[in-house]
Amino acid sequence: MLTVGSVVLGVSDVQRAAAFWTATLGYVPREEIADDWVVLVPAEGTGVQLSLGLSETPVQELPRVHLDLYAGDAADQAAEVERLLGLGAQRVDWAYYPDDADFVVLADTEGNRFCVIDTGRP
Repeated sequence: MLTVGSVVLGVSDVQRAAAFWTATLGYVPREEIADDWVVLVPAEGTGVQLSLGLSETPVQELPRVHLDLYAGDAADQAAEVERLLGLGAQRVDWAYYPDDADFVVLADTEGNRFCVIDTGRP
């Protein structure tokens, strides 16, 4: 049986991306950060790893794969979005929001899209 070992993001600056994602998720580097690769792991316990690999390919405006980060409710979501913006994330002008969207689309310091989800809705 297979399991997900790591989600991999292509980045143009591994150090910058590692700084953003460690602050965002409370993760730590599994080993020393190299110029072209790092694997980030939860500081406490187990969980999905996030690997950052040097990439020269352009960021996809409409990525087929992205991260969903869960917040507890609308207030938590709003607070987390503001915290992430303070860490260097950017709001994405997303034309595809449904009327009752429970998510906010942001981009990390490398332009990779991700969502912050309000999981407090039924």
